[in-house]
Amino acid sequence: MLSIDHLPENVLLEVLSLVPARDLIYRCLPVCRLWRDIIDSPTLWKTKCQSKRYIAKDCKRTPRDWKMFYFICQLKRNLLKNPCAEEGFRFWRLDVNEGDQWKVEDLPGDHGKPFPDAQVKKYFVTSYCSCEKSQVIDLKEEGYWQDLLDVSQPEIVIKDWFAARHDCRCQYNVLVQLLAADKTVLHEFSPSAITIEKYNDAMWRQMEHTFRNYGPGVRYIYFQHGGSDTQLWAGWYGVRVTNSCVTIEPEDLIG
Repeated sequence: MLSIDHLPENVLLEVLSLVPARDLIYRCLPVCRLWRDIIDSPTLWKTKCQSKRYIAKDCKRTPRDWKMFYFICQLKRNLLKNPCAEEGFRFWRLDVNEGDQWKVEDLPGDHGKPFPDAQVKKYFVTSYCSCEKSQVIDLKEEGYWQDLLDVSQPEIVIKDWFAARHDCRCQYNVLVQLLAADKTVLHEFSPSAITIEKYNDAMWRQMEHTFRNYGPGVRYIYFQHGGSDTQLWAGWYGVRVTNSCVTIEPEDLIG
C-alpha cells in the first residue's frame, strides 16, 4: 500500500500547505527529513500567504522571509484592549485621574464632530487638571515569540485619535515605550504635548508613529495617553481620545 511519502513532492507540498501553521511546526516538522525540508521551504509559506490573500496581486515587493511574513500577518490585530470605550475603562489603568476625572461619552458629544469611522460610537474624555491612562502589552502572551521579535523585528505601529470640543482649549499627550523583559525602556516615542486652541474645528486627528530597527530584547509595549482642558472648567471639557491602536506589521519584512 502506498503511503503519503510516495506522493510527488509538489503534491505533498500542496497537501501540507493546507495544514494549520502551528500543526506544521509542532506536529509535521519532526516527521522526517523530507517533510522538514518542505516545511522550511519558502514555497510552502508563499502558497499559504497567497491562499490567505496576505499578498496583494499588484504587490511588486517580495518578503525576505515567507514563514515570518505569514505568521505576522496571521497574528496581526489591535493589541490594545477596549480602545473605543465600549467597556468603560476595562483593561485601562488610570494613572492620573484629576479634576472631575476621566469619563466615557457618546459620539459626537457636545460641540464635537462625528468620528471618521461610523462604527466607533464612544470616546474617553479628560477633565481639568491631568488625566492619563495606560495599558501594558505582553507580546509573549499575545503570541509573538522571541526569534520573531529579535530577528525579524517587524514594524510596531502606533495610531491614536484625538479631538477637542469646539468651545474649549485643551492639551493632548501620548507616550509609547518598548520595554525589555525586566521592563527597562529600550525605545520611546514621546512627542511634545499638542495644544488645541479654543474655537477650533473639533475635527478628529490621528497621531501615528512606527518603530523600526529597534534591536533585540523587546518584550512589552507601554502605551499611555491623555491630557486635560487648560481653562480649568469643571466638567469634561478636555481632550477626547478613542480608537487607539497598536499593531505588529509585516511591511518591514518586505525587501
